[in-house]
Amino acid sequence: MPRGRPSRASVYARLESQLHELNTRLGGLPTPKESEYIWSDIWHLEAHHSTALEGNTLVLREVEALLDQGRAVGSKPLAEYMEVKGYGEAATWVYGQAHGSADMGHGELLTTQEVRNIHHLALAPVWSVSPHPHATREEEPGNFRRHDIAAFSGGMTPPPWTQVDADLTTWVADVNALAAQIATSRLDCPLPEALAETHVRFEQIHPFLDGNGRTGRLALNLVLVRLGYPPVIILKSQRTTYLAAMQSADRGEHGPLAEILSRAMIDNLNRFILPNLAGPARLLPLPALIDRDVTLVALRQAAARGRLDAVRSPDGTWQSTRKAVDRYKKSRQHVGRRRGQ
Repeated sequence: MPRGRPSRASVYARLESQLHELNTRLGGLPTPKESEYIWSDIWHLEAHHSTALEGNTLVLREVEALLDQGRAVGSKPLAEYMEVKGYGEAATWVYGQAHGSADMGHGELLTTQEVRNIHHLALAPVWSVSPHPHATREEEPGNFRRHDIAAFSGGMTPPPWTQVDADLTTWVADVNALAAQIATSRLDCPLPEALAETHVRFEQIHPFLDGNGRTGRLALNLVLVRLGYPPVIILKSQRTTYLAAMQSADRGEHGPLAEILSRAMIDNLNRFILPNLAGPARLLPLPALIDRDVTLVALRQAAARGRLDAVRSPDGTWQSTRKAVDRYKKSRQHVGRRRGQ
């Protein structure tokens, strides 16, 4: 482990602490209807990064124009715009299922039909202009593959197509069993590792001819938001690390992927959710309090030196309030003016 980098166990502990904060002190994950502005930022980033992981070249500004205004800014191939459009539509449906939704899959956390619906929403737009060259009519968006798939470079071989229906049915049942274990605190491993195993198992089944990565990440986020957890965004800059972690998970080593998922959930909590739910006097982790005027390093140093009113939580992270940070920033400005006199 690199010097100064938190251990995997401490990352898990931090996630658990912040999820507890979200659900006990802040009223839980808001629905899109309650906090549209929170979800719109997550929506733009997820559609951009998740499609970029698969090779899409639209930049964030182009993604925002397409999703918000329906405008194709730039001169990229039509298929790339349609990929983002489809992903955005699928993500909108997924976010609409956030904690508090009245429809919970007819009493289940997830159904096979919902997985197929995600695939259809995400793939139908691009399929209309650039269908998979080897697909039959029976393999169009929302339908399982009817081809066998060769082994991947890491050695993982998806099951024969004749086994996909049964394997995905089992996977969905396992997801619902996992939800029951979480609800009754009966998990036999850390939550992030259970989520990592769930995610990689879907990709191993590879139920569709194309779009399995996008569908798998969306299905994982559907599970997360229905559990009242923040969705995950895997950044395009993490592509190499993410794929290596997936290969490790294929071999039964779920820790690296679990850490990526944990950090992604923490990032979304600190960047979008906690700052918008908490009042100015509520304690928050320092990463949730940074802005263009003050860095995380500056806040940590100020907390350690007693210049920022802050407390250290049981997991070792500093917490402060928006009011305290504003006071600290004003004190820095005052010192700066005195030095300039």
